[in-house]
Amino acid sequence: MVFTALKILLKQHVGVPCKPIVESGDVVKRGQLIAIPNGLGTNIHSSFSATIGEVTPEYIELIEYDLNEDDSNFVKLDGKLSKLELIQNAGIVGAGGAGFPTFEKFKFQFEDKDNGKIIINAAECEPILHHNISFIEDNVEVLISGLKDLMEITNAKKGYFATKHKYTKAFLTIRKAIEEEKDIELFDLTDMYPAGDERVIIREITGIELQPGELPWKTKCIVTNVETVKNVYRAINELRPVITKDITIGGRLKDVDASDGKVYLDVPIGLPAEEILKGVFGPMDPSGPLYVGGPFTGQIRKMDSPVTKTSGGFLVATPLFEFKEEKFGLIGCECGAQLDELRELAQLMGGEVVAEKNCKRMEPDPNGRLRCNLPGICPGQAPTVLALKKQGATAILIGTCESRTNTVAKVTPNMGLKLIHKTDFVLRAASHRLFRRIED
Repeated sequence: MVFTALKILLKQHVGVPCKPIVESGDVVKRGQLIAIPNGLGTNIHSSFSATIGEVTPEYIELIEYDLNEDDSNFVKLDGKLSKLELIQNAGIVGAGGAGFPTFEKFKFQFEDKDNGKIIINAAECEPILHHNISFIEDNVEVLISGLKDLMEITNAKKGYFATKHKYTKAFLTIRKAIEEEKDIELFDLTDMYPAGDERVIIREITGIELQPGELPWKTKCIVTNVETVKNVYRAINELRPVITKDITIGGRLKDVDASDGKVYLDVPIGLPAEEILKGVFGPMDPSGPLYVGGPFTGQIRKMDSPVTKTSGGFLVATPLFEFKEEKFGLIGCECGAQLDELRELAQLMGGEVVAEKNCKRMEPDPNGRLRCNLPGICPGQAPTVLALKKQGATAILIGTCESRTNTVAKVTPNMGLKLIHKTDFVLRAASHRLFRRIED
């Protein structure tokens, strides 16, 4: 069966867009290399056997492909390559959303005295998303094998699974699977957002607090996502490049049972959100925006947005409220929504932004990027909210992490202001509790 054209984006990673090595009209096989790094980046492979359509600086188009093509039918990587070279050639990136090229992260070796640590981030903090946890429940041996490979490559002495005990089945599955593994441990993370932040995980496991801009290597740790390790395993053991992505579909869908999250494993890269949503009978109300990613860090995008190596979820929100008479005060947060995202959301709701501030914890790193200096441990926000009110705000718009949302929620109503959180529209669609007050 032939479907509409797919777009394989040339930038699915930290760095610069890749350079196409195919031309319009070329016929390619599934798993064939179609673009190579043009600086910091990773290889990109075709997710189907297809004909190449349009080739632009932004994407490569696939046409005349078969959506039902056998998943085991792909061009294999060169089995003569080393494990690290296979990771590089497979085009693996941080699948949790960061998109940093995995080869670059694991190409350095620890010295014996470092007691290096490889940590699998299985926190899955974002509400609704649970494709990582779902994979762990049924495929933990894949992750153990991948973790051992990464430990071997880097000469790390310890491996960790970092997750939350509220994921009971996954937690117990890991614990049982590593009973005989003397160099691999299970670490129980606090159930809060953003427990999955790289610096939070390192702080919890090692007790070392990284400052903004400091790299995990300083603590002799490397943190990597569940699906990234899955892709490492596949590259080494199956010679498989990255041509699919695990995602969660959820929100305001006609299939009500899927509203709180339905997992799809191995979705072909390039498949548009609207095609996947048809698998759950489509949106209940198409006027609600699509969040690509999770409720906190996801971006509002169009329904034709394609699956990439970093896509976490496609979540259909309830229709946005109209606030045409509202004057918004914005509070930016690195762990959730930053000011540019909040400005966009305010515009979509028809409101006017009259004031904005960042959390007092945010400070520039050596590259000038604003970073939280103590993620997950948030200050009181009364002075910030008061300052926004004095500048004319009648409503506070935030996208902050749990702790900081709690502090804003305590003071905003007392000042006679409305409170809107970026996640509200997705969480309502999934019948999930809103992030407001997490303690009395």
